[in-house]
Amino acid sequence: MVKLAFNSALSQKDVKKDEKDEALIPQEGDVEEVLRVRQQSRAFCWCMCLGLALMLSGVVVGGAYLYRYYILEEQNTYFCGVNYIEEQYMMKDSAEDTPISDMRVDERVRVLTEEEVALIHVPVPEFSDSDPADIVHDFNKKLTAYLDLSLNKCYVIPLNTSIVMPPKDFLELLVNIKAGTYLPQSYLVHEQMVVTEKVEHVEQLGYFIYSLCRGRDTYRLQRRSTIAGIQKREALDCHKIRHFENKFVVETLICEQ
Repeated sequence: MVKLAFNSALSQKDVKKDEKDEALIPQEGDVEEVLRVRQQSRAFCWCMCLGLALMLSGVVVGGAYLYRYYILEEQNTYFCGVNYIEEQYMMKDSAEDTPISDMRVDERVRVLTEEEVALIHVPVPEFSDSDPADIVHDFNKKLTAYLDLSLNKCYVIPLNTSIVMPPKDFLELLVNIKAGTYLPQSYLVHEQMVVTEKVEHVEQLGYFIYSLCRGRDTYRLQRRSTIAGIQKREALDCHKIRHFENKFVVETLICEQ
């Protein structure tokens, strides 16, 4: 009888070879895992690229905004000082009553020609009894807003185009005054307003007036000459705001009934 025997070393070698071949051939689960990782990597890369693009666009837009509303506005900002004559104001402690001719209004003006808006800041006057104020003339909304800084109250009235100069013309006037080619006429124009009602929705008055009056009590005004039943001699609680917005100085008298 012949006995058949197998070399154990050879059989182990064949088994190891088979195991090595199996290791070189990826299993189906491994292929799916690799594809899933690649897809996630691509999605992450797209998200990163999109995020960077949004960040860059935000930087560009923000830079344009800062340039427009800070640098350009600073270029269109003017500091004005205007002397005027108040004929009805008489010197005290004088032998003869003579009008004061050296009254002065100082203010800072910023003109936005594209938006058709003039922004005026009147500081605390040095030689006058008028109140400091911030003023917005919005030609798009056809409104004027006064913020009396002494009272911390806002007042809104329809824009008076017969007194307030359009922004482009006003800017040209300021440029000429700065260059010394024009000197404004030194006289005073009076206008009197009366408070009529409180404004509940300031946001409806436009961006610039809303920015001025937000968080403050805001009231509508009406010119006194157009209100029936109010006599000129009637005693009212009034506050003055003197400002320069044309070729003359304007005294706005705001009165509460």
